Amino acid sequence: MSVSVGGVTKKVKKSKNNDAKALAEKIKRNALKQQELEKSKTSQAVDAAQTEPAEKEVVEVETKVDTIVDPDAPLKFETFQELKLIPELLESIQNMKFTKPTPIQSEAIPHALAGKDIIGLAQTGSGKTAAFAIPILQALWDAQQPYFGLVLAPTRELAYQIKETFDALGSAMGLRSICIVGGMDMMDQARDLMRKPHILVATPGRIMDHLEHTKGFSLKNLKYLVMDEADRLLDMDFGPALDKILKIIPTQRTTYLFSATMTNKIAKLQRASLHNPVRVAVSDKYQTADNLVQSMMLVSDGYKNTFLIHLLNEHIGKSIIIFTRTCAHTQRTTLLASILGFSAVPLHGQLTQAQRLGSLNKFKSGKANILVATDVASRGLDIPSVDLVINYDIPTDSKAYIHRVGRTARAGRSGKSVSLITQYDLEMYLRIESVLGKKLPKDPSPPKDVLDALHVHVDRASAEAIRRTKDFHEKRNEKKRGGRGDNRDREER
Repeated sequence: MSVSVGGVTKKVKKSKNNDAKALAEKIKRNALKQQELEKSKTSQAVDAAQTEPAEKEVVEVETKVDTIVDPDAPLKFETFQELKLIPELLESIQNMKFTKPTPIQSEAIPHALAGKDIIGLAQTGSGKTAAFAIPILQALWDAQQPYFGLVLAPTRELAYQIKETFDALGSAMGLRSICIVGGMDMMDQARDLMRKPHILVATPGRIMDHLEHTKGFSLKNLKYLVMDEADRLLDMDFGPALDKILKIIPTQRTTYLFSATMTNKIAKLQRASLHNPVRVAVSDKYQTADNLVQSMMLVSDGYKNTFLIHLLNEHIGKSIIIFTRTCAHTQRTTLLASILGFSAVPLHGQLTQAQRLGSLNKFKSGKANILVATDVASRGLDIPSVDLVINYDIPTDSKAYIHRVGRTARAGRSGKSVSLITQYDLEMYLRIESVLGKKLPKDPSPPKDVLDALHVHVDRASAEAIRRTKDFHEKRNEKKRGGRGDNRDREER
């Protein structure tokens, strides 16, 4: 038994030894498998790098040219005198009181002077017009060539404003510039084009009309193309006109593309029109100025006009822009304010070009202190002294809100915006707060007795404003039927 027991005991020990040996073998096999797997991954990575060199190269190039600019970062140059600009241009810069470059100017101008194509991502009001105008005028001094540069803008007002900047900067060097937009006589514009200006500022639809129909006009020797507010150019369906223009003008040119955002459409436009561009971004997200006080006011049903007039009374004498959603709302609200004794002018797409410029000039000069406008005035216009922005209608697009309130609190000044919110606007307003990343404070409503007393007068004036707005549209339709035509840009309809 003892032997037997000893035999059994011996057998058990042998079994345990076998189990340990098998476990060691299993661990070894697993380790080898893991080693082979890691080798395989490394080999695949090497193969991928060898078989896809082009993709890797593109990534490296994009990283090289992508310069994101921190607004608080040290400037590339402190004063314009540091740049090797011609004396005539420096004189104009000094006369315009450009003492210190903005971040987009500081980053973009040195690259532009070096002859690079530029993608500039910058919000309106960042000083980007001078960022592309200064390098073009510097190059023009040596070239002295007609049809030297073309600047495309989405709206007539922005086009005129860009031309004013070029004229001011080029005043000491004999610059000839022209603004080609809809709403003006084609024959007059054709005569101006035949005077061979150096710089053309235009809306895409109208310049395309001249390229197709004006005899003797050509851009075959164009050296500079600027697409300003490119995101809005594409949002307003200028795509087909831009494609035609890009096919007609020379491929050997310098191109500047400025946009508030980098979308897929902008990326496609970039690939079609720029060569090895330097990308400069002042800000990669939408934000409002720190010195802007934003608030909202909940409006009782049927009392929206009364709340508006109450606000105008509270801020009487101040410079105010009221934003509405439609041309009809703009016309009616302007008439309402005027009937009640306020100095208000309208700005919308159904006015003639002369009327639009007239309204803008009255507001800029202070002859009228209230501008009632559609989103045609939300971007690009430089009116530095606006005290208050009122959103009579909430925009459906959150970005449009940012641009609207950006009309105030400019150039270091403080400003205020108030949005009138009805029960139907709450969803859109919550979306805007989400984009801003903060909840906006609510202004207290005026006392009920004050509103009720005001409401009687406002209601009567509203009825008169509606009647006059109908007359405005009927007269406009009669002119169209009488063959005088609609003089808006076709792209703005």
